[in-house]
Amino acid sequence: MLTHIVIWKYRADVEQAVRDEHVARLRRLASIIPGVLRLNVGFDVLSLPRSYDTGLVATFRDRAALEAYTVHPEHIMVADMGRNISEHIASVDFLDED
Repeated sequence: MLTHIVIWKYRADVEQAVRDEHVARLRRLASIIPGVLRLNVGFDVLSLPRSYDTGLVATFRDRAALEAYTVHPEHIMVADMGRNISEHIASVDFLDED
Protein backbone atom coordinates (compact mmCIF):
# COMPACT_ATOMS: atom_id res chain seq x y z
CA MET A 1 0.00 0.00 0.00
CA LEU A 2 0.98 3.62 -0.52
CA THR A 3 0.26 6.50 1.86
CA HIS A 4 -0.16 10.03 0.49
CA ILE A 5 -0.03 13.00 2.90
CA VAL A 6 -0.64 16.64 1.96
CA ILE A 7 -0.78 19.73 4.19
CA TRP A 8 -1.96 23.21 3.25
CA LYS A 9 -1.09 26.57 4.80
CA TYR A 10 -3.84 28.88 3.60
CA ARG A 11 -3.25 32.53 2.84
CA ALA A 12 -4.42 34.78 5.71
CA ASP A 13 -7.02 36.46 3.48
CA VAL A 14 -8.85 33.19 2.68
CA GLU A 15 -12.25 33.19 4.38
CA GLN A 16 -13.47 30.24 6.46
CA ALA A 17 -16.25 29.47 3.97
CA VAL A 18 -13.64 28.93 1.23
CA ARG A 19 -11.55 26.77 3.56
CA ASP A 20 -14.65 24.71 4.39
CA GLU A 21 -15.41 24.24 0.69
CA HIS A 22 -11.85 23.08 0.03
CA VAL A 23 -12.08 20.44 2.77
CA ALA A 24 -15.53 19.32 1.60
CA ARG A 25 -14.29 18.91 -1.97
CA LEU A 26 -11.26 16.96 -0.77
CA ARG A 27 -13.49 14.63 1.27
CA ARG A 28 -15.68 13.89 -1.77
CA LEU A 29 -12.70 12.57 -3.74
CA ALA A 30 -12.81 9.21 -1.94
CA SER A 31 -16.31 8.51 -3.26
CA ILE A 32 -15.56 9.75 -6.78
CA ILE A 33 -12.12 8.33 -7.64
CA PRO A 34 -11.56 4.57 -7.77
CA GLY A 35 -8.54 3.12 -6.01
CA VAL A 36 -8.73 5.27 -2.87
CA LEU A 37 -8.75 2.80 0.03
CA ARG A 38 -9.04 5.43 2.73
CA LEU A 39 -9.04 9.22 2.82
CA ASN A 40 -9.10 11.46 5.89
CA VAL A 41 -9.11 15.25 5.79
CA GLY A 42 -9.33 17.74 8.62
CA PHE A 43 -8.50 21.15 9.99
CA ASP A 44 -5.63 21.63 12.43
CA VAL A 45 -6.87 21.82 16.02
CA LEU A 46 -3.71 22.93 17.84
CA SER A 47 -2.86 26.17 15.98
CA LEU A 48 0.81 25.98 16.89
CA PRO A 49 3.28 28.32 15.16
CA ARG A 50 4.50 25.38 13.05
CA SER A 51 0.98 24.15 12.22
CA TYR A 52 -0.53 24.03 8.78
CA ASP A 53 -4.26 24.66 8.39
CA THR A 54 -5.50 21.45 6.76
CA GLY A 55 -4.16 17.96 6.35
CA LEU A 56 -5.03 14.97 4.17
CA VAL A 57 -3.97 11.36 4.59
CA ALA A 58 -4.96 8.95 1.81
CA THR A 59 -4.11 5.30 1.30
CA PHE A 60 -3.92 3.61 -2.09
CA ARG A 61 -3.41 -0.03 -2.97
CA ASP A 62 -0.37 0.80 -5.10
CA ARG A 63 1.44 3.51 -7.03
CA ALA A 64 -0.76 3.02 -10.10
CA ALA A 65 -3.85 3.86 -8.01
CA LEU A 66 -2.15 7.02 -6.70
CA GLU A 67 -1.15 8.03 -10.21
CA ALA A 68 -4.74 7.51 -11.46
CA TYR A 69 -5.98 9.67 -8.56
CA THR A 70 -3.43 12.38 -9.38
CA VAL A 71 -4.60 12.80 -12.99
CA HIS A 72 -8.33 12.38 -12.32
CA PRO A 73 -10.23 15.55 -13.38
CA GLU A 74 -11.92 15.94 -9.97
CA HIS A 75 -8.56 15.79 -8.19
CA ILE A 76 -7.04 18.27 -10.63
CA MET A 77 -9.85 20.78 -9.89
CA VAL A 78 -9.46 20.42 -6.11
CA ALA A 79 -5.66 20.58 -6.36
CA ASP A 80 -5.95 23.81 -8.36
CA MET A 81 -8.24 25.27 -5.71
CA GLY A 82 -5.74 24.33 -2.99
CA ARG A 83 -2.88 25.99 -4.87
CA ASN A 84 -4.93 29.15 -5.40
CA ILE A 85 -5.80 29.60 -1.71
CA SER A 86 -2.51 28.49 -0.13
CA GLU A 87 0.75 30.19 0.63
CA HIS A 88 2.47 26.81 1.01
CA ILE A 89 1.70 23.14 0.39
CA ALA A 90 3.82 20.15 1.36
CA SER A 91 3.40 16.46 0.61
CA VAL A 92 4.99 13.09 1.13
CA ASP A 93 4.22 9.70 -0.39
CA PHE A 94 5.59 6.50 1.09
CA LEU A 95 5.18 2.75 0.91
CA ASP A 96 3.46 1.20 3.88
CA GLU A 97 5.59 -1.81 4.63
CA ASP A 98 3.17 -3.52 7.04
